[in-house]
Amino acid sequence: MSAAARQSSEFERVFRLQKANQYAIGNTGWRTRREKIRRLRHAIEVDFRDAIREACLKDLGKAPAETDLTEVFPVTSEAKHASRHIRKWLRPERVATPLSLFGSTSRIKYEPKGVCLIISPWNFPFNLTFGPLISAIAAGNCVILKPSEMTPNCASVMRDIVGELFDENEAAIFEGGVEVSTALLELPFNHIFFTGAPSVGKIVMTAAAKNLASVTLELGGKSPTIVDETANIKLAARMIAWGKFGNNGQICIAPDYVFVHESKHDELAEALSRQLVEFYGAEPETSESYARIVNQRHFDRIIGYIEDAVKKGAKLIAGGKGDREKHFIEPTLIEDVPVDSELMTNEIFGPVLPLFPYRNLNEPIEFIESREKPLALYIYSKNGRNIDRIVDNTRAGGTCINNNDVHFFNSNLPFGGVNNSGIGKGHGHFGFKEFSNARGVLKQVLPSALQLMMPPYNDFKRKLVELTVKWF
Repeated sequence: MSAAARQSSEFERVFRLQKANQYAIGNTGWRTRREKIRRLRHAIEVDFRDAIREACLKDLGKAPAETDLTEVFPVTSEAKHASRHIRKWLRPERVATPLSLFGSTSRIKYEPKGVCLIISPWNFPFNLTFGPLISAIAAGNCVILKPSEMTPNCASVMRDIVGELFDENEAAIFEGGVEVSTALLELPFNHIFFTGAPSVGKIVMTAAAKNLASVTLELGGKSPTIVDETANIKLAARMIAWGKFGNNGQICIAPDYVFVHESKHDELAEALSRQLVEFYGAEPETSESYARIVNQRHFDRIIGYIEDAVKKGAKLIAGGKGDREKHFIEPTLIEDVPVDSELMTNEIFGPVLPLFPYRNLNEPIEFIESREKPLALYIYSKNGRNIDRIVDNTRAGGTCINNNDVHFFNSNLPFGGVNNSGIGKGHGHFGFKEFSNARGVLKQVLPSALQLMMPPYNDFKRKLVELTVKWF
């Protein structure tokens, strides 16, 4: 038997174990599920905290403080939120019953979907693996996890965490490349949660369709930012610089490009340049706060975008250079970028921020309307009418006003995209529902009036039917 065949056989073995165990796991109560979430939280917050920091430093050059903020905190926050609310989430939800069904009661029972697959990306490996896992546990599912092969040190730590906390018939993790994901997608999972690029999301959705599995697709796209003439430029520059250049720009909800009112363009460009020096110093390659590109392939991709834009007439405001061996690219600000350049036709996913001046608010709105619906849209303004006009005339997975990225941290808000930027929502109660089947249950407790309208249909029964149609 070949290595690939042995590996595929192992996937099937664990999948069958979880299939056989799904009802036992699904029938656990809220206390049991809460305890599992508590143990996972403790492992990440305490037991494996140093290992997580070290792995992120090795794989992404990420500072320990940034790892705590963007990897540890989102997971522990999600765990705390689920622990506080899981009892309420699992309680059957009573709903009204129409008068035409007099004598019955109705409720919604949230039951687990069964055996789920979570395929997570490399940019926030712990955050985007264990966040969905918490939702899956809260809903009572068995889970197989597939982390990205691009962050092997992080994947190794996740394997240790999952192996220590769970039996493989409840949660298991498989490392490897595309061939592992491909083999896993052949299995008839009940639900697949994927985070990654839209192009791969289409492959996942196609595979899921073969087994009629439901999907949650957390995808990316080009998230725009609008800075109008009333905005606090100092605040906007600080927040945009943080949201864009954290994790070296490798953030699916990072501001991808900025439309700024022409009267504020120069001021914003100068403020952003100053802010980058304040964050990372005059020589960011020596800063311990500035992460690195994940690998040379992505380095080449981003540098290629910059070179293509400059070749087509774009002008660098700051940065633009890099070191391939060190996976380092300077924080880069660029203007006059042609809309047909690779910077504007692809998700950047790196430390490059194009700036576009506009004169009338219709310009950025029409541009955004003409593109795929983004995962996020950000607005900096003090003008309520402008804010409402932008929100009402655009579509996006989520929006922040006078801030960016931070809506991800609020477990009370749904997180996810729309169409090209994603399908379904995660976080908090929304994540719990995503991994659950909302089962409608109607119970007849008194004789049903419907019995009076069953065949044979005489004149009396036809009149009853007509009255029901008209009045109920």
